[in-house]
Amino acid sequence: MNFKSRKDPLFFSILLVLITLFVLIGVFSDSGSATGWYWYLLGITPTSLLFIWFYFGTSYSLSASLLKYKSGPLTGSIPLKDIREIIRDKTLWVGLKPATARKGLIIKYNLYDEIYISPQNNDDFIKTILSLNADIKIL
Repeated sequence: MNFKSRKDPLFFSILLVLITLFVLIGVFSDSGSATGWYWYLLGITPTSLLFIWFYFGTSYSLSASLLKYKSGPLTGSIPLKDIREIIRDKTLWVGLKPATARKGLIIKYNLYDEIYISPQNNDDFIKTILSLNADIKIL
């Protein structure tokens, strides 16, 4: 089952401000030559595209044995049997965060590992993951 990431207005605002800032730096910089613009665009375009890829390319999928996450170039999977607990409606500010919104889910797995995700609907995601592994503790 696939889950899209919820899009938070704060994340979108930060994305918009960064891209606008990049454009303004280019417009008001002293690099008036065509070569200066070339190098500027060569640096700014991949960075802006990466941010956009994170925003639109974040999703999660659950199979019988794995939780897979994808956020831009960041991908990975976690065996469902290794997930110990899920903390709902919290935000993890530091660590692995393939997410585009606040108040998502902190998934603790293995002994000390944790990941933050933000599915479209936390309750549907929890219901689905519990149907695949009922031993997960929900906080």
